[in-house]
Amino acid sequence: MSPTQVIVIVLVVLVVVAALAVVGRQAARRRALRSRFGPEYDRVVAERDSRADAERELRDRERRHAELTLTPLTPESRARYAAAWEELQVRFVDSPAETVSDADELVGRLVAERGYPTGDFSAQIAQLSVEHARTLSHYRDAHEIRLRNERGEAGTEELRQAVVHYRALFADLLGGDPLDARVPDQRVPDQHHPEHHRPEQHHRPEEHHPEHASREAQETPVDRPHDVTSR
Repeated sequence: MSPTQVIVIVLVVLVVVAALAVVGRQAARRRALRSRFGPEYDRVVAERDSRADAERELRDRERRHAELTLTPLTPESRARYAAAWEELQVRFVDSPAETVSDADELVGRLVAERGYPTGDFSAQIAQLSVEHARTLSHYRDAHEIRLRNERGEAGTEELRQAVVHYRALFADLLGGDPLDARVPDQRVPDQHHPEHHRPEQHHRPEEHHPEHASREAQETPVDRPHDVTSR
C-alpha cells in the first residue's frame, strides 16, 4: 500500500470519526432537551419548520432563562399563597366566573414573585417552559378558558376546569402541593333550603318501607295491648 493510500484511508477514518462525534453530540443534546422540556419539546417541533429550528428555539429559551434572577419563596410567603388559593377555591361556589379571573391574577402574582416576566403571555410561557414545562399545557388551557369567560362564552364546568388548570401551575411554582385538589361545586340556592334536606339518615330504613307503613295502618288496639289508647 502506497503512502498516498495510507494518508487517504487515515483521512477518511478521521472524517467518519468526526461525523460520528457530531451525530453523538446532537443526539445527546436532543435527549437533554427532550428530558428538560418534555411535552413542550414536541409542541415546539410541531410549530417550527424543522426540528433544528425547534431545538434552536429551546436552547435560546435556556439562555434567556439563565439570565433571570429567580427567587425561591420563603415559608411565610408560601403559606400565604396556599391560604389565598384555599380561599379562592371556596369563593368558586358562589362566583365561578369571578374566581377564574382571581385565579389568573393570583398565579400572575406568584409568577412575578418568583422572578418570571409577567407582560406578554407568550414570553412568559417561553420562560416558564424551562423549569415548568410539564404544567404549561394546564396554564395554556386555563388562559384560553379565561379569555372565553371574558367573552361570556364559558360554562360553569369549563370554569371549574380552568381553576384546576391554574392550580397545576400554581402548585408547581409553590414547589409542592399543599392544596385540596377538589374544586367545590357551584352553589345551587335550593340545596340549602330546609325543605330540601333529606333526613332519611336520621330514621330507620324500615320506617320508609311501604309494607311497614301498611302494617301500621292496619294495626288495631288488640295488636298493641300496651298502647295507652286501648285502655
